[in-house]
Amino acid sequence: MGKLIREFKEFLEEYKVIGLAVAFIIGAALTALVQALVNFIIMPIITPFIPGGGWKDATFSAGPIVISWGAFLAALINFIIIAFVVFLIAKYMFKEEKVAKK
Repeated sequence: MGKLIREFKEFLEEYKVIGLAVAFIIGAALTALVQALVNFIIMPIITPFIPGGGWKDATFSAGPIVISWGAFLAALINFIIIAFVVFLIAKYMFKEEKVAKK
């Protein structure tokens, strides 16, 4: 049993599983934070400019086709903010003036 535990510990160290788990948890928390920012701060500012005022329910109808663009807009804003934060983190972590593909 001691060998199995040692192998498991080596596995955790070799593949940096603990670091990956921490990054996953922080990423999930960041996603929740950005969603709250978009839903409760950004979108209420945009809502007066959306016809009908309900950004989550904002749609565009063309005959039988209904496009729910309000929810898509919120998801797009979430993505842009998260992508920008990831860019800033990568720029800081790699201490480069330009984040480049290696």
